Amino acid sequence: MRDGLDSLPPRALLNIVNIPASAPVSPWWLISRRVLYAMALLLVAAAVVYFDRDGYTGVSTFLDAVYYSAVSLSTTGYGDIAPVTQQARLVNVLVITPMRVIFLILLVGTTLSVLTEESRKTLQIRRWRKHMRNHTVVVGFGTKGRAATTALLADGLPASQIVVIDTDADALAHASSRGLVSVQGPATSSEVLKLAGVTRAKAVVVAPNQDDTAVLITLSVREIAPSATIVASVRESENAHLLRQSGADSVVVSSETAGRMLGLATVSPSVTGMMEDLLSPDEGFAIAERLVGEDEVGGNPRNLEDIVLGVVRSGELYRVDSVEAETVEPGDRLLYIRGVDAHSNGNGTDNGGNAGSTGNAEGTASK
Repeated sequence: MRDGLDSLPPRALLNIVNIPASAPVSPWWLISRRVLYAMALLLVAAAVVYFDRDGYTGVSTFLDAVYYSAVSLSTTGYGDIAPVTQQARLVNVLVITPMRVIFLILLVGTTLSVLTEESRKTLQIRRWRKHMRNHTVVVGFGTKGRAATTALLADGLPASQIVVIDTDADALAHASSRGLVSVQGPATSSEVLKLAGVTRAKAVVVAPNQDDTAVLITLSVREIAPSATIVASVRESENAHLLRQSGADSVVVSSETAGRMLGLATVSPSVTGMMEDLLSPDEGFAIAERLVGEDEVGGNPRNLEDIVLGVVRSGELYRVDSVEAETVEPGDRLLYIRGVDAHSNGNGTDNGGNAGSTGNAEGTASK
């Protein structure tokens, strides 16, 4: 991987950055549409000539008018048919000549539209690099990365606000099919991270397959993006503290969490079903987070209308049964259980705060 990727011109990044088109159009459809426009223009010109056929030599049928229009618009001009009256010549100047220009523009434009796809993508990359701010970067688009992306999309985050980094071409193709911007390259390189806009990102999800890779990526992200929220996944629990020391705000132990779910499923399958329901943002119930309402300040969170699980205060998460969470204070955020409308994609607001189905608090630690 070359150094200084972030400083390269957009054209040099065509094989690294992929921005999915909002509405992909087949080149053959573009060509067919322009041909139809050209044929329509030809017929209009033929109709103009036919209605004024007395002013032309050799025009007696509509086919003669089509023939003259074709050779005239294509600038061939055999000379066997020509306008002879003043009216016909005036019509030729004011109508046929502009049509000839438009006809040529259509033909040339068809070629250019097919050949300038590279220029279009270059312009897309330039605009994306200029305007991308406060987005979410997902490092690794394997099972964990895809699940994280699904949760983000279901929670209302636009696909245009998610950037995926991976080295696998198939994974990146899958990301592009979901409307996500993708960057191909190793996320252990700070240049690749900068190219994905990590320095301007709001959050970074670190989900590689190796724990040591996750630690290195987290270190690199924290170095170039001190204010970004970093959520990292780790396989083994003994490596979780390394990720926290590297700068991760939240660490999810995937193998340990899966093991707990397996144990719960063995002794209490219903509990596992409820946990899956809570973690799914699509329907049923979801764990959400919102800003406390003005009318709720000073009250006990256990007495609120919502089923509150915890209170986030100054970046610290307190369980609802803890002493610190007995009274709701201004600026607190509540973790609560809310119902999910299957048609709302898990996105909703309450009491002036955005509800997120993941329930993650930035930089929280359970108390």
